[in-house]
Amino acid sequence: FHKYGDYFFPGTGDVKDVGEKKGKYCSVNVPLRDGIDDLTFQRIFQPVMRKVMETYQPGAIVLQCGADSLGNDRLGCFSLSLDGHAECVKFMKGFKVPMLVTGGGGYTKNNVARCWAYETAVLL
Repeated sequence: FHKYGDYFFPGTGDVKDVGEKKGKYCSVNVPLRDGIDDLTFQRIFQPVMRKVMETYQPGAIVLQCGADSLGNDRLGCFSLSLDGHAECVKFMKGFKVPMLVTGGGGYTKNNVARCWAYETAVLL
């Protein structure tokens, strides 16, 4: 779930990028347009991740939570709220699979601190 296009670095992540060699079909890319909001993001995120969990049945989840998807990020282009962002963590936690949750992008320090503190609370 990421921005794609408009010469956005690193230029990978097209919906057709599905992995290669032994990893073919082990990659799912969901390119998104600028300005996506909470409701639209959840309408995409939840069914895709439900299908991923059903198909792959992983023994663990590594969830990278980039705070640059929050609205008002200096470099980001999405419009998620703290609640909308954390809803993804809650949704994945609902699968009751061990999770490693990491931070990620985020270029407005106050947003990053609030986001990661809130999502840590969600996990606890």
